[in-house]
Amino acid sequence: MFKPVKHVKAIKPASDTAARSFSVEEVRLVADLRIMHAKVDELYQISKVLQVRHDEQAVVTYADRAVLAEDIRKVDELYLWFIELREEAGRVRRKRVNGD
Repeated sequence: MFKPVKHVKAIKPASDTAARSFSVEEVRLVADLRIMHAKVDELYQISKVLQVRHDEQAVVTYADRAVLAEDIRKVDELYLWFIELREEAGRVRRKRVNGD
């Protein structure tokens, strides 16, 4: 499992990343994002299979309740983070449109 790295300076995206080399931290960020995208897709696919094959009552009945509750808490936390990312993307987009 990945552990968060502390004391890593925040990466500020350059205006023209295509015209320069990426720093080590930028390469790590891109690699981590690719892993995240793959894992999110994997979680989505597994949840869809469960939804198609089994009804919700059966899932709740046969799941380890403590583990299921923890999974739900983690997914809720992840969802809230994605909402923050969506809002940040909207702010960045508006800045670009407004020429700020």
